[in-house]
Order: sequence, then C-alpha cells, then structure tokens
Amino acid sequence: MRKILSCLILLLVVPVLLPGQVNIQYTQYDLPNGLHVILHRDTSVPVVSQVMAYHVGSKNEQPDRTGFAHFFEHLMFEGSPNIKRGEFMKIVQNAGGTLNAFTTFDKTVYFITAPSNQLELLMWLESERMLHLKIDSIGVETQRGVVKEERKQSLENRPYGSILEETMQHAYKVHPYRWTPIGTAQYIDRATIDEFRRFYKAFYVPNNACLVIAGDIDIAQTKELVQKYYGDIPRGTSAIYRPSVVEPPQQAEIRDSVFDNIQLPGVIEAYHMPAQGTADYYALSMLTTILSGGESSRLNKRLVDNDKIAIATESIPMDLEDPSVFIVLAITNFGKTAKEAETALDEEIGKVQKDLISDDEFTKIRNQEEKAFIEKNATVQGKAMELANYYLFFGDCGLINSEITKFMAVTKEDLRRVAQQYLTPKNSTVLYYLPKAKAK
Repeated sequence: MRKILSCLILLLVVPVLLPGQVNIQYTQYDLPNGLHVILHRDTSVPVVSQVMAYHVGSKNEQPDRTGFAHFFEHLMFEGSPNIKRGEFMKIVQNAGGTLNAFTTFDKTVYFITAPSNQLELLMWLESERMLHLKIDSIGVETQRGVVKEERKQSLENRPYGSILEETMQHAYKVHPYRWTPIGTAQYIDRATIDEFRRFYKAFYVPNNACLVIAGDIDIAQTKELVQKYYGDIPRGTSAIYRPSVVEPPQQAEIRDSVFDNIQLPGVIEAYHMPAQGTADYYALSMLTTILSGGESSRLNKRLVDNDKIAIATESIPMDLEDPSVFIVLAITNFGKTAKEAETALDEEIGKVQKDLISDDEFTKIRNQEEKAFIEKNATVQGKAMELANYYLFFGDCGLINSEITKFMAVTKEDLRRVAQQYLTPKNSTVLYYLPKAKAK
C-alpha cells in the first residue's frame, strides 16, 4: 500500500536528520506505461547522472537458466537499430561521460554520468535499449564468450573467487539465492536467442524499472524530455516473475571443505539473517562494523594484529530483498590452520553475544554509520543510486534522508541480542577453503 500511494502523488522529501547535512529534495511520478521517474536537482557541479534500475536479478531466473540477468548487463550495450554495434560506450565517452552497469541477486542497474548539457543524449541512449535492444546471433554469441571469460577470470581462475558461489549454494536449498548472478556457463550456452528475447520482453520494460535523473537539471524541462524519450515505450505485457519460495529455517550446522588453487587456507561462516530494511538487519549491519569495520575492529585486532592467525578478516551482512546471510571469514596466515581461524572467529562472536559493548565502542560505530550514510549521498551519482534503490525495494524514496534513524535506533542490547539469535551453530554454514594439494 505504501508503494502504491507513493506512485499516485508527487512527493518532496522531508527532514534530514544529520547535523549539517543538506536535505535531499526530489520529485517522483509515474508515466502511464508504468515507468517510475525520480528527479533530483543539484546545481553544485554542471553534471547529470542517469540511473536506470530494473527490478530483475539472478533470483528472477530459473534453475536451468541461471546467469540471464548478468548476461543482459552485457547484452544491453550491443546497440539498437539506431546505435551501431560497439558504439554505445563510444558515444558516451565522446560526450565526456562515464558509464557502467552491475547485476545483483535482486536488480540490474545501468548508470551514466556526463556534463549536464548532454542530458538529452543520455535519455535517448537509455530509451533505445529499453525500446528495441538489438538481440541477434552476432551479439548473443559475442556476449556468451564475454560472460564465460568473465566467469573464468573472476571466479574459476582467481584464488578464493568462488567463495560467494560456494557459500550461497551450501546455505540455500530452495530459494534462488542458491545461485549467484554470474550464473553457470553451460546454461548460457544452452539458451536460445528466443529465450533471451522472452527474458528481455518480460523484465526490461517500463513497468519493471525506475529512472532517476539527478544533477544540474531544470525539473520542468527534464519532465518534457522524459515524456519525449520514455513516454511512448509500450508497457510490458508478460507477467513479471517474482519468486515466492521461502527458505525453511536451518535446523543444523552445514559443514564442508572446498579445495581451491590457493596456498593459504581460509574459513567462511554464513548465518541466515533477515532481509534488508528490517529492524534486525540494521542491528546486524552495525554488528559487522564492530567485528570488521576498519583496522581497529575486533576481528582485525585479534586475528591479524595480535595473534597473527590471519592475514585478512571480514564480516558482510548481505543486503538482499529476501532473507539473506551474514558472512564472516578469515584467510589464515602462513603456518596457521582453518581450525585455528574458526576458533578465533567464534571466540570473538562469543564475546559480543555475552557482553554489552562499551559506551566508547558504541559511540564509535554510530559515528561510522553516520559517516557511511553521508558518503553514500555525497555525489550526484551516489544520490541517484540511493534513490533508485529505496524506491525499488521499499517504495519509499524518503529513506534517503531518514534511514539513518533506523541505525541510530539500534541499542547495545539489540547488538547483543541479534548476535545471540542469529550467529548460532545450528544456523550456520561453515566452509574450509583448503589448498588442492591437501585434497585426498
């Protein structure tokens, strides 16, 4: 209901809550074809950033056709009847702009930043690939090769590159988070051009997208340009697949070993946790700051600096649309074992489960969260990205000003409680990464 209401009315954001931070104002509305438009005026520098976020990621794929969303991240640069193959990036760069794209479990985002006098060009380019992307044998076969090579370089041939893939496929049994956005090469090979075309027509449509334009713009003129370039694009007619499957609660620890082309062992612990935007998500996000937020964090001080058990540690709460995982990992030092690293990780987790953190540490992590919140919105492109994300997953762009209050509402007691509730053995997946030479 909240999302529906936000689509029906024009909104201006309200109060910013951080001392000294400028209130971020925006305008939002829907086109008749379902495209949600968000405009933010910032004349501090003569640039404009356009973000097109599609509500499609790897979780919208089928188990025997993984990697489609990531494949389209590449294919969308192939051009259209009006843009020659290989020219999309050149056009942006020749206009003094930069561009990129990324795919997650839940979304695919295309973004371009350029001098503000190039706004109409940016709109034309993005509307071209939404309206009539070129999906032909040359482009598909080219991108099959590109995607498979990317998988080899970033995952298969890279030490520890498969950590996320192995973690997710061990931690999930039924939910589509069990595969990662990069997908599996053989499924991309098996897919036909018609399958790719159907995927495009189903997901890369106005009613499954959010357009954000931020920067040195005139709101009224920008609305006219939005109508000119996006208003006539037809609404999608296919049903948009949203998986409804719920991962059942984990009842016992999952433990396995992965043999990789590495020299130093590693240990990965993954704990199921609530989806982004929930109260416990914010507490767990702050908990990771305690554990691994900087050189003075607990894991770094204990495992790296003091005991020299590990050369690197990290904790990552995956901010996903559906319930996700809280990952803790360590790469061991020379002569140390995965078991030693696991024991040390568990001891540090046990400390936050047993005792409340000190007032000084609590103040420190609150300051770190405020700083991170401000930095996300420090650039035109950053604000555009955040506005798209808040609308896409929460239907509430006002969170760009107010989400920090959710972090500030977390108490020391909340931090201890979520550690006790979620970071438990029966809720965990533990993977030892070991050198292939140790495989029997």
